[in-house]
Amino acid sequence: MTGRPPCRSTETLDYCLVMFLDGARVLVTGASRGIGEAIAREAASRGAKVIGVARSAGVLTTAMQSIHGVAVPCDLSVESERIDLVGRLESIHGPIDVLINNAGVDDTKMFANASSHDVQRVITLNQVVPIELMRQAVPLMRSRGRGHVVNISSLAAAGGFAGMTLYCSSKAGLSGFHRVLRHELKGSPVGLSLVEIGPIPTDMLANVKNVRAAERMFARLRHLQLLPEVPRERVARAVCDAVERNVPNVCLPKRAKIYPVLVGLPQQIVNLLTRDVKR
Repeated sequence: MTGRPPCRSTETLDYCLVMFLDGARVLVTGASRGIGEAIAREAASRGAKVIGVARSAGVLTTAMQSIHGVAVPCDLSVESERIDLVGRLESIHGPIDVLINNAGVDDTKMFANASSHDVQRVITLNQVVPIELMRQAVPLMRSRGRGHVVNISSLAAAGGFAGMTLYCSSKAGLSGFHRVLRHELKGSPVGLSLVEIGPIPTDMLANVKNVRAAERMFARLRHLQLLPEVPRERVARAVCDAVERNVPNVCLPKRAKIYPVLVGLPQQIVNLLTRDVKR
């Protein structure tokens, strides 16, 4: 069975939103290294047909060859390269069952030192790109009666550090968009998972050490054992589990879950008050 069959009226919604990765086509952005590469590898180990997108063609090709995936070099920050990307990929490789919006960038510095280019780059890659890819993918998934989208966000969306203003605000925008879209898509055959993670040992985290204020704040929370580093392989397993089990929210490390819960509480209240309103 590929992915899962379209929903039938006699099936429960929860079952309809289950997406088996064995045989499913999975599009992973930022798949050349770090968390994205780990997610692609984990999905492939579960039988998925992975399509990896990243800017670094050589590194991406090597990563995809190792898992028998498809490498699609693409600079998502360039509008002309991301226009109708999902449609173009489907015309070649077939319907995409799972979209994992992982590509992102950090530019750790005090905001007073940020340039106009810095603002455009961070907001575009971390917020605009995943929203645009969802705009392309979700209608196609709905028309086929199946699909799942995972947005990789950050605990920084709930509580940010000095020196990470642009990154935190862009991830807060993505998390907020996701929560409202999930409410909008209630009752549809498209599943949504929001993954909010803390520090992961990657090149992006290493950049934090270049800003003393941010590093001191990370060090304080590490000392209090409130924000331990999480291996990227653990994140990858959690992401794939979220797809296969239709888990709406993932928080790593789990001990920090209170932060996104509190931030998402107002939306939960709105959902409760308007649950009987037809959409």
